[in-house]
Amino acid sequence: MYSNILIPVAFDTDETPELALKIAQRLVAEGGRVTLLHVLQDAPRAVLDYLPPGWSGEVEGRLSAELRRWGDLFGPPGTAVEIRHGNAARGILDFAEAEGVDCIVIAGHRPGLRDRILGGVATKVVQRAPCAVHVMR
Repeated sequence: MYSNILIPVAFDTDETPELALKIAQRLVAEGGRVTLLHVLQDAPRAVLDYLPPGWSGEVEGRLSAELRRWGDLFGPPGTAVEIRHGNAARGILDFAEAEGVDCIVIAGHRPGLRDRILGGVATKVVQRAPCAVHVMR
């Protein structure tokens, strides 16, 4: 059983965190913590001038609300929500290290040629995580 589980959530796929939350419920120790994390990639500088003021806060609010909804529906009581900015893999790894995460439950997919060349987020997390990683396929 794990005392501090991290579930990274990407909003650019059709997958929801429902399965990851169900897995986390089975893996978390009594009194343990589960956190849903989304790492929001910063907008390119060339785009920033065309975005309305306050766009980042509005996006964060919507993403947080969606993560809270999933946590309330399928997570253990007290499921936490975090939004960070930057590179997805680096953000996940930094959060895991800083918060003492002992298990990451992350979605994976069947690797293709693109993943072999560029490397996917799940691959980078598995290779560099300071803790156990449970990959869902």
